[in-house]
Amino acid sequence: MRRISINKELADKVPEIVLSCIKCDIEYQDQNGDLWEKIESKIAELNENLRVEEISKIPAIAASRRAYKKCGKDPARYRLSAEALLRRVLKRGEIYQVNNVVDQLNLVSISSGFSIGGYDADSIEGDVTFGIGEKDEPYEGIGRGELNIEFMPVFRDAKGAFGTPTSDSVRTCVTNKTKRFLMIIIAYEATDALKTATGQALDLLKKYAGAKNFELKTIQVI
Repeated sequence: MRRISINKELADKVPEIVLSCIKCDIEYQDQNGDLWEKIESKIAELNENLRVEEISKIPAIAASRRAYKKCGKDPARYRLSAEALLRRVLKRGEIYQVNNVVDQLNLVSISSGFSIGGYDADSIEGDVTFGIGEKDEPYEGIGRGELNIEFMPVFRDAKGAFGTPTSDSVRTCVTNKTKRFLMIIIAYEATDALKTATGQALDLLKKYAGAKNFELKTIQVI
């Protein structure tokens, strides 16, 4: 796995941050019926047991919102992806169906509350750092166009910003040409739930995306 690190600026503001990184070969499908049934079951369960006003109190989401504020970003205006997904689940009873790789990621996210990055690993150039977005830093979010990432936690490679907890980027998105996948689960405060979410992701990737040749790495502030 390529080198992934947390830069000092972000580490100083959010010292408990932990990244669980999974890299693997995958078999892309536009959709997987068995996986989608599992997602629909989870959506029904959430609608039965969770209310919209409780989403921000989910531990992983509450920690993420605190981290955004420490970095200087308003989490209500720039919602974290996990929070946005859960709000859609409860308000519309659905989430977007994308492909088998992204769909399994979204299932882990709505199950755990963690915001998760999913990238075409071959589209990433050089080492990866997790830092804080700068003023006027260019970034094209999937389905969002140009996104203001100033003060937002952001992944960068040799070409610049390619991932945020609010929206992944067009440049490194998963497509039908993706062969090697990088998934990064972000915990802003230390929690055993990260291990559970990682285990769920591994199981789903194997079962629904034919994943193999796994590389796993946990990154945290030293």
